[in-house]
Amino acid sequence: MLTIPGLCWLCRMPLACAHWGVCSCCAKALPSPPPCCPCCGLPSANTRVACGRCLQKPPAWDSLVFVTDYCSPLKQLVQHFKFNATVALAPALARLLLLKVLATRDQKADCIVSVPLHSRRVWRRGFNQSDLLARRLAHWLQCDYFPQGIKRTRATQTQHQLNARMRRNNLKGAFRVDFPVAGRHIIIVDDVVTTGSTVAEIARMLKKQGAATIQVWCLCRTL
Repeated sequence: MLTIPGLCWLCRMPLACAHWGVCSCCAKALPSPPPCCPCCGLPSANTRVACGRCLQKPPAWDSLVFVTDYCSPLKQLVQHFKFNATVALAPALARLLLLKVLATRDQKADCIVSVPLHSRRVWRRGFNQSDLLARRLAHWLQCDYFPQGIKRTRATQTQHQLNARMRRNNLKGAFRVDFPVAGRHIIIVDDVVTTGSTVAEIARMLKKQGAATIQVWCLCRTL
């Protein structure tokens, strides 16, 4: 997927601001997810309070913000971003997430961390997509960003090949926290949250070290 600077990644029409990446019309036309729980991000009748699932078994984080379900057209942009090394998409995708965050955020963010990849996977891919998103969000929101704050200590099997239980087992002991956590309001940035196993494992570690609150921000949430 290629684009000419100044044209929208989706409709290819000229942009009012060249750095936006996605025009306001296409941004507004992105599919709206159904009413979702503010805590787990899954469909719920009430968007202001935790759903029954979260009341019975709260997730490791406090709230979750996402742009759309994992569907077209954002799904295709995310796939090109990750698997075709289209890093030029990073500012446009980060901006879409920022707009969603500004429309829904009600908690102070002290710092941002990104979901890490193992060093071998970063070497093969050439970048960590979550890191590219987090850097821009931290800059725009003027938050601290710890690019090496969460480290993946061992290589794990690719998550999309596993079911929910296998995902949880696959991630045990896979991360290490390397920044001051106690009392902070922390944002975990990822590109796609499916079962939530990865961000849950990181959130549990942060909570154990005294994080005040933890929010998860992602482009897509699989519903």
